[in-house]
This record gives sequence, C-alpha cells and structure tokens, in this order.
Amino acid sequence: MQKTLVRRLATLAMIPAALIGMIAIAAPAEAATVSMTTLQTQVVSLSNAERVKAGCKGLRVNAELLWAARGHSKFMATTGKFSHSGSGSSTFVARARAAGYTAARSENIAWGYRTASEVVKAWMKSPGHRHNLLDCGAKTFAVGVVYSSNGTPYYTQDFGSR
Repeated sequence: MQKTLVRRLATLAMIPAALIGMIAIAAPAEAATVSMTTLQTQVVSLSNAERVKAGCKGLRVNAELLWAARGHSKFMATTGKFSHSGSGSSTFVARARAAGYTAARSENIAWGYRTASEVVKAWMKSPGHRHNLLDCGAKTFAVGVVYSSNGTPYYTQDFGSR
C-alpha cells in the first residue's frame, strides 16, 4: 500500500503545475465482472446524472474522445502503469489530437473499482476529479474502460470543449 502511494505521489509530482487543476487520479478497489462496454455506458450515465444534479448539462459521447480514452486505458491495463502520461509520454491532449479531437479539456483516470457507481463516487469525492466532472464548460466526453490480464479495470474519462 505504501509503495503504491509513493508511486502515485511520484507520478503526480511529474505533472506540470499548470495541469494539476485539469487532471486527477483515483485509488483502486477490486475488479468488476461486467463487460467493458456496459461499464463505460454506466459511467457515462452516472457522470451525466451528477452533472445535471449540479446544474450542468449532460454531455454527449464523442467518438474521437472515446478512441483516445479507450486507448489510454488499454495502455495502462497492458503496462500496469497508472498515469496521465501514456505511450511515448503522451498527454491526454496529444492522445485526443491523435484521435482527431482538437479541443481536449481535462482527464480523469482510475483503476480497480468494481462498479461504475464506485468509480463515479470516488471521482466525486476527489476535488480534482469533481472539478473535471462538473465543469459546465465541457461539451462532450467519453469513458474508456479496459481490463488488465488479471481482471483489473482501468478507467479513462476525457472531456472536451466542442
């Protein structure tokens, strides 16, 4: 546990200060047993419910952001690296651009939560995640979930401005 905490803090320390307000990291629990697509759909629905409760509009899913989010979750699940830095040290902005989306706004990541409800509740308890999720200026988003070989789910939630 302490080793994991140290690794997360070290990862956070590598994030430029200007991006800290735009990104956040959540902690793990046990793996889920539902399909990745079902889990993604549930996280989208619960995230939009939280947005509406807070007075923001629900967001539509963007296919390009979905490609970027799934790709990053796949990278984390395959490598075991839990970080906003992806393949080739890519940022969420670079991954969104590579997927054809030019207005990336913020990113939330998490791993290990068994259910959509657990991950959304965890994001809502974290100031950085909550800020991203309840950002009324966001126009679109997507959630990518990929299971690692041992069944642990990795989540990426990307938000955009168009």
